[in-house]
Amino acid sequence: MITVKTFTFNAYSENTYVLYDETKECAIIDPGMYEGFEQNELAAFIKQEDLNPVLLLNTHCHLDHVFGNKFVAETYGLKPQFHEGELPILNAVPGYAPSMGFTRYEVSPLPDTFLPETGTISFGSSKLELIFAPGHSPAHLCFYSAADHMLIGGDVLFYGSIGRTDLPGGNHQQLIQNISDKLFVLPDETKVYPGHGPATSIGFEKQHNPFF
Repeated sequence: MITVKTFTFNAYSENTYVLYDETKECAIIDPGMYEGFEQNELAAFIKQEDLNPVLLLNTHCHLDHVFGNKFVAETYGLKPQFHEGELPILNAVPGYAPSMGFTRYEVSPLPDTFLPETGTISFGSSKLELIFAPGHSPAHLCFYSAADHMLIGGDVLFYGSIGRTDLPGGNHQQLIQNISDKLFVLPDETKVYPGHGPATSIGFEKQHNPFF
């Protein structure tokens, strides 16, 4: 049984997730900590719950989702894992972060292993299925647990909205198609934890999302 802890970090109010189960192993997804106090908040929670971080995952590599990669790598010895198609997005961050006011971006380490478009990854006794859903970014992945009726959706689907598609590698039509074909086929009760804003559900978005 996966427990989800949500943190909201950095100037973009990005949602960082820690997923853990009864084994106390955990996955850190999209660490957005930019300030020292944000790093402390994440580390304090992991210590308080006596968790053992075994995975560092990025749904995609826009700056607000990778700010904390270096901190997690140095603190817990984990290299990030994401789809190889996001590498150019990650490599571009040091070039544009300062112009957006982020002059203290700590460059993310690179993966030892990349995630495929389909398959599963696991921590503790839990499994996450990979769902490849580009459109907001060129090789965006979502992480789905059928057993726990939950989806870590990154910046694909939001409460009443969808990810923006005006950034490099974005494609509006592709995003709409992927949400329809890959996310809206999941059970209605699936809880969606997005990269920004409140959680929602597949059923609610199928009915009420103005983009569909």
